[in-house]
Amino acid sequence: MEGALRVLYAVLMVLSGTVAVCGNLCILTVVLLNRELRTDTLGLTLSFSLSDLATGLAIIPFGVHNSLNWPDVYPSKGAICQGSGFLLLLLQSSSIQSLTWATVDKFTAICFALSYQSIWTTRRSGVLLALIWLFCLLNACLPLLGFGSYAYSESRFLCCLEFTPENRPFVMLWMMPSIVVPILTMCSLYGYIVYIARKQARRGTFVCNELHCFYVPANNYLRSSIVMVTTSCLLVCWLPYISVCLYETFSGQQSQGFTSALSTWLVLTSSALNPWIICMTQ
Repeated sequence: MEGALRVLYAVLMVLSGTVAVCGNLCILTVVLLNRELRTDTLGLTLSFSLSDLATGLAIIPFGVHNSLNWPDVYPSKGAICQGSGFLLLLLQSSSIQSLTWATVDKFTAICFALSYQSIWTTRRSGVLLALIWLFCLLNACLPLLGFGSYAYSESRFLCCLEFTPENRPFVMLWMMPSIVVPILTMCSLYGYIVYIARKQARRGTFVCNELHCFYVPANNYLRSSIVMVTTSCLLVCWLPYISVCLYETFSGQQSQGFTSALSTWLVLTSSALNPWIICMTQ
């Protein structure tokens, strides 16, 4: 039974990795080849797409290899395991942070259209992107310096942050500002955009060109609202992982292998869903 679950985990990870690589390569190709999509905030889109692409190329294959070669595992203190744990934490943080600020960019463009150009300039976007990666690098380096620790997880088949009571301060320091707050921010912003869209649809809107003004049907706004609600997929992917990690951190007990593996697969699958979300919300 355990062997069948490990094979199932490997198959699901292969599917997620394939979709993540193909989807993010498609996003990068379209953005880089289409001049009309090259905005001042292009770096934010490239940032989370590259992070998700690296997850599909490096982290997911590592998990597949470990699940199929069990019980052979990497030493937790070895360079490969420590490097893999560092990369996983870095990519998770950078993807969520970059996607959050891309959502803020979209929110600003819709709700503050008149002042959007003065708010989001190329220079400010570049500084913000540098601060995002500096923040993520700092978080990922702290366990290597002794504040927190990386270890091989037999239930996740990955080298990752060690969720134990001893690491509780770092787990909370990383998870709250890097994961929980950004996800809640994205859901709140898109929720407000849905509210604005519904309000605008009830009031009626006209779009004008040089010759005519055209009435925009209400179902256009409602369709856009439904698309934006799809960002809840991100919450669905991350919520089980966050719950399992907090349970292990505060209880000091390891969760069941199936639960831990499922939550890990879901959170890595978010790298495959992000390209679809960004395409639907543009």
